[in-house]
Amino acid sequence: MYIQTFDDLLTSARAQPDAQRLLFVFTIAELPEDASLEQRLRFRDGLGGALTPLMEVDRLPDDLQDFDHLVSESLEFAKGTRAEDWSVVFCAALGGEGKTPPSREQTDIPLRSMTNAIRMGDIGRYIAFDRMGHQVRLVTG
Repeated sequence: MYIQTFDDLLTSARAQPDAQRLLFVFTIAELPEDASLEQRLRFRDGLGGALTPLMEVDRLPDDLQDFDHLVSESLEFAKGTRAEDWSVVFCAALGGEGKTPPSREQTDIPLRSMTNAIRMGDIGRYIAFDRMGHQVRLVTG
């Protein structure tokens, strides 16, 4: 299945032979302090910058009705913090065994690894969505 939206992701995750747990890392676009004038202008125009992880969460696909549900949960969780302003959410799936999804404890290390990879710009193995639930393709470098 080709995934273009978050709802496509949920449909695909629910259709897998092994139960899935979805891992999410919410990020914000920031500009490094030492950014050049050209980088600052591009960032002002909505291009460039660095994606900084703000919060991470895991959910079973059946716990999420749709993307709006994920956004509502994220805003409730982030209330009063700068995480409310997230711009891109990265997602990965962790497969369980048969009808048994991975436990929350089993997600700790993969979620931490995912956050660290995003921090280092290694985003190629994750799917990214904007605040509207549409897949975004990010260019690194």
